[in-house]
Amino acid sequence: MNWFEGRLAAYDIETTGTDTENDRIVTAAVTIVGGGEQSESRTWLVDPGVEIPAEATSVHGITTEKARSESQSAAEAVAEITSVLANVVAEDIPIVAFNARFDLTILDREARRHGVEPLIEVVGGPESLLVVDPYVLEKKINKFRKGGRTLGILCDDYGIPLTDAHAADADALAAARLAWKLGRINAELGAYDLPTLHEDQIIWADEQGRSLQEYFDREGRAEKVQTV
Repeated sequence: MNWFEGRLAAYDIETTGTDTENDRIVTAAVTIVGGGEQSESRTWLVDPGVEIPAEATSVHGITTEKARSESQSAAEAVAEITSVLANVVAEDIPIVAFNARFDLTILDREARRHGVEPLIEVVGGPESLLVVDPYVLEKKINKFRKGGRTLGILCDDYGIPLTDAHAADADALAAARLAWKLGRINAELGAYDLPTLHEDQIIWADEQGRSLQEYFDREGRAEKVQTV
C-alpha cells in the first residue's frame, strides 16, 4: 500500500497571529482519515490567555470573549493535542499539515510556554516524526506554477472541496485530501516510504525557504522566511 492510501492524521490550527515565537493557538483540529477505516476527529477551542487581535478574528471568527467563555485552558489543550499527535506517530500514521513548519512550531512553543513536554521530545527526536506537508510537496512537483499557494487556491486547482476555510477542522481535512491527491497523481511522490518522504521534505522545505528569501531580498522586501 502506498503511503497516501493508508491512515493520515490531518492537523491544523488557527492562531492569534503569524509570529511562531509569540502567537498562540485559538482553535485546533486533528482528523484521522483514510485506510478504509472510519474517520476520527478531535477539535479544540482554546483560551490563548491573551487578547485575540481583530485581524485574527476576521480570519477565523473567534473573539477574545468567545475564547474566554467557551474554551479550555491553553495548557490543557496543548497537552491533549500533543498526546493525540504523539499517539498517531507511534502507530506510524503521518501528521498531515499544510505549511507544517508553522503549525508544529506554534505547538512546540506553546508546549514549552505551558510546561508540557513538546511533541518532538515525546516521540524521541526529530528523526522519529512523520510529517507530510502538501504545501512542500506541491511546490516540489510544480516549482514554477503561477499564482499563490494558499490552501484555498490549491484546493481549487486540484478540485478539492473546502467549504469552511480557516475553520481548523475543515482546513485539516482539506490538507489530507490534497496530500492524497498529490500522492495519487505523482508516481514519484506516491512511491516514497514515509520516513524517507519526511526526511526529503525537510531538505525541500529548506531549499524552498532559502529560494523565497533570496527573492524577497532581490525585491527589497522586508519579509523574513522561517527556516528553523
